[in-house]
Amino acid sequence: MAHRANEQLRLSGRVRIDVPEGMPSPVRHALRMLARDFEAVLGAEPEIVEGTARDAGQEIGGEQSKAAELAIIGGKSKASELAIRWAEESDGIPRRPEAYGFRFRSSEDECGADVNIIGHDELGLVYGMLEFSRRFLGIQPFWFWADQEIVRRDEIVIDGEDFDSPEPKVRYRGWFVNDEVCLIGWKDPYPPSREVWEPVFEALLRCGGNMVIPGTDLPRDGIHYKLAAEMGLWVMHHHAEPLGAEMFLRAYPGKSPSYQREPELFEKLWREAIEEQKDKKVVWVLSFRGQGDKPFWIDDPSFDTPEKRGAMISRVIRKQYDMIAREVENPVFCAALYGEISELYKGGCVDLPDDVIKVWADNGYGKMVSRRHGNQNYRVPALPAKDDGGKHGVYYHVTFHDLQASNHLTTFPGSAEFIKEEVEAAFASGADEYVLVNSGNIRPHVYTLDLIRELWNEGEADAGEHLRRFVRSYYRDGHEELEELYRTYSEAAIPYGPNADDRAGDEYYHHPARQIIGHWLTGQGAEPDPRLFWAVGDAAFGEQVKGFERLLEPGMKSWESWLERCDEALAKLGPDDRRRALDQLRFHGALHLSGCEGFYWLCRSYGEYAEKRYPQAFVLASKSMRSYRRGLEILRDSERGKWDRFYQADWLTNIRSTVENVDTLRRWLRLHGDSPDFFLWYKEFLMPVTEKYIYLENTHRNPLSDDELALRLEEFFGL
Repeated sequence: MAHRANEQLRLSGRVRIDVPEGMPSPVRHALRMLARDFEAVLGAEPEIVEGTARDAGQEIGGEQSKAAELAIIGGKSKASELAIRWAEESDGIPRRPEAYGFRFRSSEDECGADVNIIGHDELGLVYGMLEFSRRFLGIQPFWFWADQEIVRRDEIVIDGEDFDSPEPKVRYRGWFVNDEVCLIGWKDPYPPSREVWEPVFEALLRCGGNMVIPGTDLPRDGIHYKLAAEMGLWVMHHHAEPLGAEMFLRAYPGKSPSYQREPELFEKLWREAIEEQKDKKVVWVLSFRGQGDKPFWIDDPSFDTPEKRGAMISRVIRKQYDMIAREVENPVFCAALYGEISELYKGGCVDLPDDVIKVWADNGYGKMVSRRHGNQNYRVPALPAKDDGGKHGVYYHVTFHDLQASNHLTTFPGSAEFIKEEVEAAFASGADEYVLVNSGNIRPHVYTLDLIRELWNEGEADAGEHLRRFVRSYYRDGHEELEELYRTYSEAAIPYGPNADDRAGDEYYHHPARQIIGHWLTGQGAEPDPRLFWAVGDAAFGEQVKGFERLLEPGMKSWESWLERCDEALAKLGPDDRRRALDQLRFHGALHLSGCEGFYWLCRSYGEYAEKRYPQAFVLASKSMRSYRRGLEILRDSERGKWDRFYQADWLTNIRSTVENVDTLRRWLRLHGDSPDFFLWYKEFLMPVTEKYIYLENTHRNPLSDDELALRLEEFFGL
């Protein structure tokens, strides 16, 4: 029910919501969210009455999902508390896509709803309902992913002032749910079900997003694309899957994946993809790469010059463009200038149609320069030139997977100010038509995704003010100390290079560590490991290992200091805030410290091995393994309630693999002097002197386990 006091509207109990007949699927999904939010805050499910709100405006049809069904009753309505309706001319809502507004009935009006959420199109109504929920019910965009505490209230107070939505800075705004293995491993069904995808798409819509690439190379019979469209999102495709077509070698195993040789087969796949999607909202990705997301000329070496490569890419993109234009009305096109295509385009070797949005990519670490490929790091600026006409956009990483130093399980290691400056500079260069963010598994990246939300909506952000609002949106107490921890997180990250974006993510402690173990145990230690040049240069292998050690030692101290401050702040919080801060803050620092320590002790172990101090090397390898094992414990501790098994599929950073690699190492080290009876080190270092020379071997043959021997030798050596 509703009542007014001083022109404020107060809602309490079971609120009545009037809706028009025949709502399209995206609006039904949003209405389901709004109804759930009302029930969570006011403690009563709203009464939803269909066919009473005015039906002006043009509806866009959509399939109704079972998940979007609501308890809706029909009938005539008198004055209601809340109405969801299509905008009329007299409402004065701007005539642009996705616009929405709030209109209020004054106390003098005799009819109509107290509150009207109105929009010209389906996403307008969706955004209007979700913004109403944020403003007046307090439901934040990442309520699900950040475990927001929903506060129950007796009533909600609405100011009663009409509101028109501002136009977002960016027309096409979305996420690439890439490297999403945690989402894959979280629940049993594969590919992931509605239960997994709905919270992802809901959070994106609450952020004002309107497009998505829902996953990477998932089975085509999965729900991900269908559900994204059902919830009103524009659908896109991975640049390795142009037009969303089947991968060539999956469709034609044994055939040569060469457009030069098999143009008809490629075009058949594209034609099928266009036919399947031509009536849906699609941002068509025009691209041509080789199978497995690599340059096509790797499989076809006849394309041995930039000019030949660029000519082929231009030819294929023009063909895709023409095929779509014949079948789709007013299509939206983009082309990813990523990796080698960016270099070819800047070199004048790629020609794109004028109305294709050209998408520029950061290097995976948030800097708008070319990506590092192995040891090559040219850092060529990746933004449009001043005289480069047409529309431009940005593909930006807040998480990345590259087998080097990227962050995957942990939040972005750079500062919010750094992200703000890079994205605002991209907008200033004209790359503001489109922003696609690599969102990974969502949960570890809430803070940075929320910052991008503000940037793509407002066009700019005050990093400090954004942080202040963010912390107060998700935590009840301890705001100043929590803000300081979020702000100083990036200061604790290891700077492994000279650039602002050279800050270590969680993969830094694992991929290079496993490479070192492999190089070491396969007897290649006399030569440098070329895979490590990007981090520690072309030096002797021992010096390469020492190079990591020199960075890791201060890194441990930095993370230890940050965690000490974190623990002090968390001790002052209530149980709900403390649990939230454990997952959203401490989790990341603790995972960094466990990896940093594990890698440090591994490097120290190699130093002892190189000096032929094998028992000491064994002890330090065991210390390394214990530190890495603690990383697994940190993952498990964060998997409670709805998050059970969330990190089960950690296959990219792959902490478990690192633990197993280090375990292999220490077993191998024990062969150096303790074999074959695995009693010799005990006898030499641990057996009491009174027993060492008189014991009978046939009664003292039970060797210690690796763990027990390591702990006792660690105490003996004082390591």
